[in-house]
Amino acid sequence: MNNEQLKKIFAKNNQPAYRITQIRRAVFQAGISSFVEISTISKELREFLTKELDILSFSVKKILVAKDGFSIKALLELHDGFAIETVLLSSGIEKWSVCVSSQAGCVLNCQFCATGKNGFRRNLLAEEISDQVLFWRQYLKKEKGMDKISNIVYMGMGEPFLNWTEVKKSIEDLVDKNLFAFGSRSISISTAGITEGIILLAKEFPQVNLALSLHFATDEKRNKYMPVNNKYSLNDLKKALQDYFFKTNRQVFVEYIMLAGINDGETDAYELAKYLKSIGKRQLLHINLIRYNQTERGFEATSGNKVQIFKKYLENNGLSVSIRKSLGQEVFGACGQLAGK
Repeated sequence: MNNEQLKKIFAKNNQPAYRITQIRRAVFQAGISSFVEISTISKELREFLTKELDILSFSVKKILVAKDGFSIKALLELHDGFAIETVLLSSGIEKWSVCVSSQAGCVLNCQFCATGKNGFRRNLLAEEISDQVLFWRQYLKKEKGMDKISNIVYMGMGEPFLNWTEVKKSIEDLVDKNLFAFGSRSISISTAGITEGIILLAKEFPQVNLALSLHFATDEKRNKYMPVNNKYSLNDLKKALQDYFFKTNRQVFVEYIMLAGINDGETDAYELAKYLKSIGKRQLLHINLIRYNQTERGFEATSGNKVQIFKKYLENNGLSVSIRKSLGQEVFGACGQLAGK
């Protein structure tokens, strides 16, 4: 919901400012989906707001629910007709994570990611980003009778640091105690390696988590499969991470999607260990190994046994590593699968 528009409406119509607080509490924290549901304001005001302001900045076109109910994906249509996807995930303990998109499409075109295949449409507004969380809060209240959103991850469509102005505004709303009231440490930003974004995050939101989609540990392979590396090399990334550690002393999650026959061999494990150790502060680096989730890009997932061998090699080199369980595959909402359709 657009807070600035709400203020303007109230100012123009001489409504008392304290009503804004009541409305914000109902919308952002109680998860109401219609102004009609707000019992603390008059019927006339409810009807007026219904005509003047939309709570959500998009319409919901489709919702896919996995058989176990713990992976849910929504296709959303923006007011200009472009589509985005957002995902709600749970490990089954009544705690939910929301995966939000920051752009319609993506300009980076990583070769293994479905989002980049259809190109870039536009940046999302802060409202369109935070409204994804608002939508899932409404959904949980309606479908589950509760709100247990514990984490928000900027790991959906788009590169967050290429839309930093609006992403920053959305984070400010998410942590605002008068709006969503999430803690900074419950929010994570994932980047393909935009170095100035890493430095800005350290400066402006040092308690927000950082995840780096690395996937390759040599410039040769990263240039081939992740064109972003032609501008932001592995050496540039190393310097940015060293700066990040100096300013925050906080852990960074290194995401590594394992592609059969491409980045899952013994040499790849050696190069990854060497690169990460060269950064320093290895105690602040944690590697998440992720088996490739099927898309139309033509890659295959590394076998489970080979992933275990890769993991063991990294552990023997003193690195912290885990194999991340992929959630959302059934609804094509897992890492790299969002395509806006």
